[in-house]
Amino acid sequence: MIIGLTGSIGMGKSAVAAMFADEAVPVFDADATVHRLQGVGGRLVPAIAATFPGTTINGAVDRARLGAVVFGDDAAIKRLEAIVHPAVGEERAAFLAHHAGKLVVFDVPLLFETGGDRNVDVIVVVSAAPDVQRERVLARPGMTADKFAAILARQTPDAEKRARADHVIRTDTSFDETRAQVRAVLARYRI
Repeated sequence: MIIGLTGSIGMGKSAVAAMFADEAVPVFDADATVHRLQGVGGRLVPAIAATFPGTTINGAVDRARLGAVVFGDDAAIKRLEAIVHPAVGEERAAFLAHHAGKLVVFDVPLLFETGGDRNVDVIVVVSAAPDVQRERVLARPGMTADKFAAILARQTPDAEKRARADHVIRTDTSFDETRAQVRAVLARYRI
């Protein structure tokens, strides 16, 4: 059983993923996998360096430099995705093989945008009120209102995600209430 966990930027998806992990559910974190593959000695570093010269430093992808190169350039983003997505897919397959027969969570920010929703059994969307989301995102280092708007423009709208979800977990509640929602989801699918 695969739970696909997703949510737009600033909705609290990472906190909810940690709550699933706290409940002893293996979690595949797509973002963490990308960071590792682009880190020092990561297997994507040579391909990214060749495709986007000047975006690596000391054997790792400099995410700020790479972001500056691809931000707002759909063609560049597609070239980057063509490098990253297959490698993440391989890592995800290895994770599944390691946890065969178990309930697992795929923590994938762009689950709908990449078609990953077709590869999960249950979809859980993490959501919060727009003002809470905006406050969280704009509190991040280096984030601007323009960057936030550009990121949102590339993501499936929250309302659509919620409409397509099997379960919605709200994070604009107390921590304990959010954890109770996670446990309620698990109670339905845990064997």
